[in-house]
Order: sequence, then C-alpha cells, then structure tokens
Amino acid sequence: MEFLPVLDVFPPSRQRRWTVLLRLLLLIPQAVVLWFLGIAAFVVVIVGWFGALVLGRLPDFAADYLSNFLGYQIRVYGYAALLVDRYPPFSFTAPDYPIRIELRPGALNRAAVLFRIILVIPAWIVQHVVRTGWGACAFFIWIIVLVLGRMPQPLIRATGAVLRFEYRIDAYVYLLTPAYPKRLLGDQQGRDFDPAAGAVSATRPLILTGAAQGLLVLFIVLGVLSYSGVVGDSVHHRNPSHSMSVSSSATRTRVRDSVTPTPSRPQFPAR
Repeated sequence: MEFLPVLDVFPPSRQRRWTVLLRLLLLIPQAVVLWFLGIAAFVVVIVGWFGALVLGRLPDFAADYLSNFLGYQIRVYGYAALLVDRYPPFSFTAPDYPIRIELRPGALNRAAVLFRIILVIPAWIVQHVVRTGWGACAFFIWIIVLVLGRMPQPLIRATGAVLRFEYRIDAYVYLLTPAYPKRLLGDQQGRDFDPAAGAVSATRPLILTGAAQGLLVLFIVLGVLSYSGVVGDSVHHRNPSHSMSVSSSATRTRVRDSVTPTPSRPQFPAR
C-alpha cells in the first residue's frame, strides 16, 4: 500500500469562546513567524530540488528543515481553522500538540522531481477551489463554534479533509513524498485502512459520511461558483476592504461592470 503523508487531529470536546472570538488577532504573531520561516523554506526547496535531481532523494538537511516547517505550518493552519483550541507553540517540535503529521522522505523519481511544478498544477487547482469554498463558509463556521463552544463532528471531518489535502500538496511540492496528493473525499475501508486497527484520531482514518460529505461537496460547489463569479460578490462584500460607497444607480452599474471580483481565500494564515 502506498504511504501517504498522515495528518492526525485530536479536537477538544470544548473550546474557549474567548479564543474563538479573538482567533485572528491571536494568530498575528504566528503569521509573522511563518512568513520568515517560509522565506527560508523557499530557499531550502530550491536547493533541495537540485540535490534531489542529482541524488534521487531530498538531501538530509532539506528533509529535516522542510518536515519541521511543514509540521509548524499545519499546526498554525489547524488552529486558524478552529480544529483545536490549544495555541501552537513557537517551536519545530511539539509531540504533544493535538495536530501531528507523519512523513517518510525517501527515494524520488528524478523525472517527477524535474517536472514537479507542472505535475502538481491539477492538485493545486482543486486545492484552490475547495479552499475558496471553505472561505465562503468560514464566517458561519466561526459563528457555530463561538455559539456552541465546540466544532461539530461533521465540520471537523470536512475541515480536516481540506487541511489534509493541502498538507499533502505541500509535502509533494517540498519533495517530502513521492506520493501524488489524493483522498480529498476521504479514506475507504480496505483501500486506505484496516478497520480492525481502529481509529487513531479524528482524521485517521478520515471517513466522510452524511453531513461531513455534504459539507465538503458544499465547499467544492461554492469554490467553483466563486471562481465563475456567481458568488464572488457576496464573498467579497463580507470583507470591509471591498466595500465602496456609490451615490447613484448608474455609477453602481458602471463600477460593477468594470471591476472583476477576486475570489475570496479561506481564513488560513498567509504563508
């Protein structure tokens, strides 16, 4: 069975409402740290790409740094997506944090390394569509968690599916795995896991049924509609930076015809 990068999420039974309310403010220091770490990761990926072409695998220093960086990044993304309540530590090592990854860097196909960016384009397109759909629902997800003090299981699984797919794309781009990103729609018994082994976490195995499956489909549909411009305006109008005051109906029409809305992104922190 092909090994795919593993994401384990252990969501809390309750979340502190004040941390949910102030989640974006709390994430500002993490976003700054991620930005600087991301610059270093970009340089390491470039150097590692040349090394992988020569060696047929990612050099050890590159594999170590990129694995640690990806783990840090996913912890921050999961916290931003309201999957967990515990604040991510400013550390590459966090074995007790409720979001964990497992990677097995190894031998790589040199042709696949050479054309990595081209090969990953289809997965990137799917990722951007589903992330945009998640972003269209992000405000309502935030309200639900704020009111209930927890994230319902269907939302945990659907959001976990989005996060895991993005993590697998990043692992593939960073040359940390030869496995092409897959299983956005969840795992299947027999193909991806042995039911006798039981569940390790909320996302291993990641089984999407009923409401969770419906939510993921909703993310995909909203993402497609947003990119086609059908719901782009409604997503943008929730952002104050996109609002404008127009004095007349004719002016509003000219502005609407001349401006092409940019698809909204989900509320994951910027890299």
